[in-house]
Amino acid sequence: MRALGRPLPSLLAFFTPRSGGSSQANEIVSLYKVELVIALIIFVAVEGALAYALVKFRKRKGTVPAQIRGNTRLEIGWTGAAAVILVGLAVFTFVKLSAIENPPNSGPGGATLADAEEAGVEVASTSPKLPPNGKALNITVIGRQYIWQYVYPGANEPDGLGAPYSYEEMVVPTKTTVSLNIVSDDVVHSWWIPELGGKFEAVPGYHAYTWFKIEKPGVFRGQCAFLCGRGHARMIATVRALAPAQFEEWLAHQKQMIQESNEAAKASREKLGTQEGASAVEAATGEST
Repeated sequence: MRALGRPLPSLLAFFTPRSGGSSQANEIVSLYKVELVIALIIFVAVEGALAYALVKFRKRKGTVPAQIRGNTRLEIGWTGAAAVILVGLAVFTFVKLSAIENPPNSGPGGATLADAEEAGVEVASTSPKLPPNGKALNITVIGRQYIWQYVYPGANEPDGLGAPYSYEEMVVPTKTTVSLNIVSDDVVHSWWIPELGGKFEAVPGYHAYTWFKIEKPGVFRGQCAFLCGRGHARMIATVRALAPAQFEEWLAHQKQMIQESNEAAKASREKLGTQEGASAVEAATGEST
């Protein structure tokens, strides 16, 4: 019995986007599958009627075809049926839309984001849609030719400098609602991780917002989905979900690396500031004149 039920789900999976990483992606795919099944039924019915008409009413020698000038009942029937289908799809779409647009609260085992809150940094903007409790891990996604940068909350300065960040791979905690603020520094890009939800364009001067919530650790891959230049094919994107404790360790390590780099740069600047002329050039370049 199980074998008989496998072909249809397998066929639908072939024609539908990937999902399974976030509840948002799952809701999108479930809506897509319903519309796909209805479209397939209509397609089979129309093509079947067309094939029947071609065979049943094909040209024959010695016969005069019937001259049918219209069928009011039939025309009203298919117009009404199309209207009912469209209204039904619209109602079903609006029912699903809330779960796609509105993020849920983080799970009980999610990250607490205590470090960001203690630093006085907002963990979520008021512009995107937030979970009912108003708390989410807010990550800024910056598109550049040809790499993605991810900036996390926890800056040391009021102007946002010193915030932990990463390139290409976004690391997030499981069971935690993640809110994304998607921007671009140069041209139009498109952020899309199929298993986590829909695609969103990164347009210079504008902000796009989306969210996802990953329940289990894993790696989810995607790519810039908008042709942005000759290096577009290399602009890959990866999301790696870790347990909250492991995520906090990773975030602390990123902060430590940034702090060490800033201290080293500060020491270099101070050293250069005490030197003059050729000696300063030698110290900066490591070469003797």
